[in-house]
Amino acid sequence: MATPTIRMFRRLEGLFCVYKPPGVHWKLVRDSIETNLLKGLNATPSQPLPQEVRFLPQPGSETEAPKGLTLSVASVPVLSKHPLVTGPEFQQIKVGVGHRLDAPSSGVLVLAVGNGNRALSELYRTRITRDYTLEGEFGTATDDFSHAGRVVERSTYGHITQDKLDKVLAMLQGANQKALLMYSNIDMRSQEAYELAAQGLLGPEGKSQPILTGLRCIRFQPPNFTLEVQCLNETQKYLRKVVHEIGLELRSTAVCKGVRRTRDGPFTLQDALTHHQWTASDVRQAIRQYHSSKKNKRFPHTRIKDSGLQPPENTTARQQNETSDEAVAAEGRMK
Repeated sequence: MATPTIRMFRRLEGLFCVYKPPGVHWKLVRDSIETNLLKGLNATPSQPLPQEVRFLPQPGSETEAPKGLTLSVASVPVLSKHPLVTGPEFQQIKVGVGHRLDAPSSGVLVLAVGNGNRALSELYRTRITRDYTLEGEFGTATDDFSHAGRVVERSTYGHITQDKLDKVLAMLQGANQKALLMYSNIDMRSQEAYELAAQGLLGPEGKSQPILTGLRCIRFQPPNFTLEVQCLNETQKYLRKVVHEIGLELRSTAVCKGVRRTRDGPFTLQDALTHHQWTASDVRQAIRQYHSSKKNKRFPHTRIKDSGLQPPENTTARQQNETSDEAVAAEGRMK
């Protein structure tokens, strides 16, 4: 029979997400949540101690009956099963981490408890995309593309307009869409490619280079600007390099001031637990909400709008004409 602690752990198995603050390593986030979950599990009220039957001497039987002891039957608790003797029921718990965030980055970080680690692996095999918000600044270049790096160059940026920035972003997005089609290993002229693109399932097979599937500017106040990015197989260092390359394309320089993940597959900022919510009860509630919504919530996949991916024209009509011609020829041979 499962103990209350084990039943509590089974309700904790699943996926959830937290908000990782900037400047904190993802391992510290995971370890903090592991510690809080262990405290919550082991604080669950335990079952009453099992009883065992013993024969105990009655008080005063040694003085009153010198020729023998008077024993009585008693039911006493088994002290060897006491928590102070056995220790906590859970000594460790496995918390898996999804697509990681480096220390300077912030945002949605997906975690898994127990059997949820298997669901986490299956989730990342479905070619899900992730959304980021990138804060950039024109006029400076550093050795690691971040604002905290060593400055290696300064340049002017007065000639940059939002129209010029939008053109560069459109060019980068077009180049990445071509790369996505190349890594898909599917004939782009086939009906299969069109159907996969229409369903949002077109994507690279296995691991590939980082691919940007969406890129747009949502704030432009020179020298500062903000980009919204949708991508696959990315790292935060790669995203900072993208900001640097955008500055070079605009005949200037740019540095990334912040990387914030706003979505990882089906998990968004609205689902993320903040630091004061990293408790067993809040995690259990988040996992329950995920289980109840995953059947009705469609995971965001890669969406491609490419003129090259049009349905083969008159495919069915050609097949019908070919079938009719073969039937006529067969009939002529029979005559």
